[in-house]
Amino acid sequence: QVHLVESGGGSVEAGGSLRLSCTAAGISFMDYCMGWFRQAPGKEREGLGFVFNGGAGTKYAASVRGRFTFSQDNAKNTAYLQMSSLKPEDSGIYYCAAPIDRALCGMASRFYHYWGKGTQVTVSS
Repeated sequence: QVHLVESGGGSVEAGGSLRLSCTAAGISFMDYCMGWFRQAPGKEREGLGFVFNGGAGTKYAASVRGRFTFSQDNAKNTAYLQMSSLKPEDSGIYYCAAPIDRALCGMASRFYHYWGKGTQVTVSS
């Protein structure tokens, strides 16, 4: 079955950088679009953006545009979220997700069926 696994989270100082990875099994990122989300304690899950057309296309939420970059390595079937200029408000659990309809991704959680378990990102001031 489909499994998504995030990795690369950790604790960093404000202004620092992290690169998260999302490795997929059971689907190919050459064919499936995918999304990135985060959730802070007591807050709703926030869509960060999504990747489509085999990694050639990206859509970013305004809150992270210019600081976060999506990419993927199709040979490794892995998607990446490069985060820079991190702020304390970026702290939370970060998730990757894939839709059941391989071509239908969007900013909202409702587009997605498969989710990783998340990886914690903590940004200290």
